[in-house]
Amino acid sequence: MEQPLYDNGVAAGLLAGVLFGYFLEAAGFGSPRKLTAQFRLQDWAVFKVMFTAVIVAATGLWLLDVFGVFGPDKVYVPTSFFWAIAVGGLLIGAGFAIGGYCPGTSVAGLASGRLDALVFMVGMVVGVWVFAWAYEPLKGLYFAAQGPKGQTLPELFGLPTWAILLALVVLAVAGFRVGSALERRFGGPIGPAGDAAPDTVDKHT
Repeated sequence: MEQPLYDNGVAAGLLAGVLFGYFLEAAGFGSPRKLTAQFRLQDWAVFKVMFTAVIVAATGLWLLDVFGVFGPDKVYVPTSFFWAIAVGGLLIGAGFAIGGYCPGTSVAGLASGRLDALVFMVGMVVGVWVFAWAYEPLKGLYFAAQGPKGQTLPELFGLPTWAILLALVVLAVAGFRVGSALERRFGGPIGPAGDAAPDTVDKHT
């Protein structure tokens, strides 16, 4: 017997996806110029948004635990394989810098009519096929340097969760200040259309 759409989480996932795509495009993340500007230190929006998301999610999970809604045992924490993380991070970072998209922003870019986003998506599909073909030869690298199973940052450093959250907030504030200073130095940030923001243009003209 089929479950109703709202009963199996599909509707919630679709709604979250639509909202996520809308806000990506509204923030200008569907433009490869804005995304590659992060690597030129001209626009720190990607860093600021991602760091903010990490802090909000981590704080929310901590509060849910504090108020007894559900504990850490209800959250899946994957095991880290450090060589795979290092190589994968290098490859996805290179793809981000060269192509100007990540998987999510490429979909937003395609929806707004950017054909280069389609090329990027085709490249992702080809990359998945190549990885599937090379999985067995690379299996040793993929599972090398295994870290502790399901270890969190509080467990790694032996500190309470609130202390880790406080450290993340301090890092975020410092990173935001440095990013804003570099944006002013390099003529950023980039506007949603991929051009310099109007207030920035006025300051440099």
